[in-house]
Amino acid sequence: MAKTSMVERELKRKKLVLRYAKKRAELKAVLIDPDASYEAKMEASVKMQKLPRDSSPVRGRNRCALSGRPRGVYQKFGLGRNKLREATMRGDVPGLRKASW
Repeated sequence: MAKTSMVERELKRKKLVLRYAKKRAELKAVLIDPDASYEAKMEASVKMQKLPRDSSPVRGRNRCALSGRPRGVYQKFGLGRNKLREATMRGDVPGLRKASW
């Protein structure tokens, strides 16, 4: 089980990403626009740097929905490898079963 503080930190980051998504998209559009002036791009760059670091979606970490484990998380299921195996053995995941050959 992951520390509660780490799980809460990830939730806080997700909220910040949602809050600043529109503003970040507008600034990125200015930076990418080939017709924008150099001054406008520099101004957008400075504003982008002043946004909170945690508002960047790249800083997010995939975590298991049940245990909060940060590594070995299957994105399709949202579960860590251990919890996915347990759920599979119980039959909770439709269409998924233990391999045997």
